[in-house]
Amino acid sequence: MSELQISLLLIGVVVVLALYAYNGWQQWQYRRKFGTAFQPQHADVLVRPAQQEEVADHPSEPWLDPKMEQVLLSEPTQPVVDEICVLLEPGTDYLAMIIPQKPVGADALAQLWEQRFDFGKSIQVCGRNATSGQWEKVIADSRVAYAEFKLALQLVNRSGAVTENRLLDFRDVVRRIAMSLRANMTLPDVAQAAVCALELDKFCADMDQMIGLNIVPSGKRILLGPEIARVAEQQGLSLQADGAFHMLDTRGHTLFSLGSQDNTPFQHHTLPAMQITALTLLLDVPRVELPTQRFDQMVALAQQLASDLRAVIMDDHQVALSQAGMLLIREQIATIETHMLAGNIIPGSSKARRLFS
Repeated sequence: MSELQISLLLIGVVVVLALYAYNGWQQWQYRRKFGTAFQPQHADVLVRPAQQEEVADHPSEPWLDPKMEQVLLSEPTQPVVDEICVLLEPGTDYLAMIIPQKPVGADALAQLWEQRFDFGKSIQVCGRNATSGQWEKVIADSRVAYAEFKLALQLVNRSGAVTENRLLDFRDVVRRIAMSLRANMTLPDVAQAAVCALELDKFCADMDQMIGLNIVPSGKRILLGPEIARVAEQQGLSLQADGAFHMLDTRGHTLFSLGSQDNTPFQHHTLPAMQITALTLLLDVPRVELPTQRFDQMVALAQQLASDLRAVIMDDHQVALSQAGMLLIREQIATIETHMLAGNIIPGSSKARRLFS
């Protein structure tokens, strides 16, 4: 390499170094002048330093509070038994038992499934799951093996008491199923169950009261469907499949229902053309919790509906209900509530809704 080439190479290196130095000096000057203007005044709440992040012990459940996790581990959750299986009892049902020699499926009860509508009252079947050991409701197409069965024929509903002949038919079906399985069985006495059914039916008939408050427009006014729907919905009632407006509790059970006095059903497609002479607000006493308190709420609701519709609250004789009349009805409801509780039937409970269905 000649001296000229070496000189040119050195000059090039010097120039490059000078450019790097000049650029570095410019950047330093820029940061000095503008850098503080872009410094973050507060830490970014969405960005945390790595050392501040908590590491979850259970990545699959990062929301689980460690204290709650400790409780869950120390107190295992109890399995939930189907409500109907808890409700079945000799006082309300003819309750038979079948215990097969080995677990069987729901198809072993084929004869019962075929005749389940022949006994005049509701049939319920519960089975003890051979795997979990828990009682659960059994339906015809269940795909579970059961170690034993409870087969129940309800003794009473609003249509009356089950007859002794129906009880005999049900008992015979259960017996044939048990014999075909070579299973142990428990069959209560039919005559005693029939007597129990009659006694329970008499008690329920005495308790079976439905209170109605009629809302009648003043003068010769006619209530129009859209007006009724608007006022009902403002008060928290909604139109249901039975053609009446219902106020429901948190579990979806009816507290009150509002229908036409002549039982003409309300339907969405006919509402615009409907003309109603009077409405009836109903309280089904044995099917609501705390019926006396519910009646107080019902009166307040009826008064509000009457005010909104420019109507008057009347009894079935078309006489305006006075405060004294309201108090008399309330006393009757309180008496029913007391008697039901004494008879071990809590108003509004699942047991009461079964019997008063």
